[in-house]
Amino acid sequence: MTAIATDFETVIGLEVHCQLLTQSKMFCSCSVDYSGAAPNTHVCPVCLGMPGTLPVINERAIEFISRTGLALNCTISSFSKFDRKNYHYPDLMKGYQISQFDLPVCLGGYLDIEVDGYTRRVGITRVHMEEDTARLLHRTDAATGEGYSLVDVNRSGTPLMEIVSEPDMRTPAEAREYLVRLRQILRYIGVSHANMEEGNFRCDANISLRPRGQAEFGSKVEIKNMNSFRAVHDALVFEQQRQAEVLNSGGTIPQETRGWVDDSAITVSQRSKEDANDYRYFPEPDLPPLRLARMWVDDIAAALPELPAARDARLRALGLNEHEAATITESRGRAEYFDRLAEAIALGPERSPKLAANWLLGEVSRWLNEHTAEIDEFPLTADGLAELIRMSEDGQITAAVAKDVFEKMAATGKDAATIVAESGLAQISGDDELTEIARKVIAANQRAVDDYRTGKEAALNSLMGQVMRETRGRANPQTVTSILKRELTVK
Repeated sequence: MTAIATDFETVIGLEVHCQLLTQSKMFCSCSVDYSGAAPNTHVCPVCLGMPGTLPVINERAIEFISRTGLALNCTISSFSKFDRKNYHYPDLMKGYQISQFDLPVCLGGYLDIEVDGYTRRVGITRVHMEEDTARLLHRTDAATGEGYSLVDVNRSGTPLMEIVSEPDMRTPAEAREYLVRLRQILRYIGVSHANMEEGNFRCDANISLRPRGQAEFGSKVEIKNMNSFRAVHDALVFEQQRQAEVLNSGGTIPQETRGWVDDSAITVSQRSKEDANDYRYFPEPDLPPLRLARMWVDDIAAALPELPAARDARLRALGLNEHEAATITESRGRAEYFDRLAEAIALGPERSPKLAANWLLGEVSRWLNEHTAEIDEFPLTADGLAELIRMSEDGQITAAVAKDVFEKMAATGKDAATIVAESGLAQISGDDELTEIARKVIAANQRAVDDYRTGKEAALNSLMGQVMRETRGRANPQTVTSILKRELTVK
């Protein structure tokens, strides 16, 4: 790795394919909810590529790609068109893919990422719309041992958005962070599940090395077959080292496509790519050009939610630290629950955000982890949880009791006030009642009393714990401390 750091600069660009959350396919009415369905059951003559069929553009998909472009600071083209991308492959029945070539929907955006304390702006070359291909299923005949392949067309025609970055990333860590932030944005704006493990968020990486200070790019290697953020990072690290070793030994890097072998943690050559593929693009004759009205695009922009970076900055301005803000903004659902909770607590701008963060990252997150649930499955409304928090902050119940009430609320659906009343959990603050309990504890714990009177302050904690047990956690801690100190000074 030393050779890379001192002799070469790494250049990385990413191409991300993302399936959209539409109900139907890109150019026909077949359902895209094919996960787990029997092969070739979500098909029609259009997505089967039958001669004489005519595609029809899915308006929802165009809305989603426009929403994505706006979230990535792109220019939304008022005029774009679809093209035929011609290549022959077993999972492409027509012999061409309907895609976009020279006039895509979105052009020229960027995404800022933060890595190791510095910010990198990654340019977005384009975001274009296309259709997904069918899926090959490779099998081995049990009797003969010979391999064969089957084609499942259910996936064919699913709306697929390709997001192409500029070669602006310089480390594998930056590439991983770019993918994490891109996925976060796509989920925030509701256009995709963006899950690499499920195959609806797929990444190809282009990497090259060049001597430091050289403007010209080195020979580019494309890496495929990566199905997790870790795999993308590790594949780039391996390829970075491999190319540095080749160049340091006087060799040259051929332009090629390599595949990542996860089990062996290596890349292997798949095919040479000395010349750019000639896909013989030409305008799709069966689809009219897209003309997007400015007012239509403006309406989409106005409906965008607050994006992660802006929300993170706002939460930090409210007094949350970097970790708290980043964790809360990780998902849109959690961030929006935080906003509702902070507003409902209504104890002022100095207290409400911090209290909301403490409970959301504490008890709520613990409950979600224990139940393997997402925030939209959490049974307590923000208003209901806010009532509990206010009761704790106002001294109606102790902090320990509040956690117990929280569990009962989540289990029963009852509100905090009802549970406190039914269970007799209201805080004990009366001097006379607590004094009587404190005297009883002091009389039963002579050793702790002697330790405290000889200067061992820690002994007070033992007595405090006894009082809290006697009161089932309902005693006001400050009042108990004051009473214990007073009674222990009496000879």
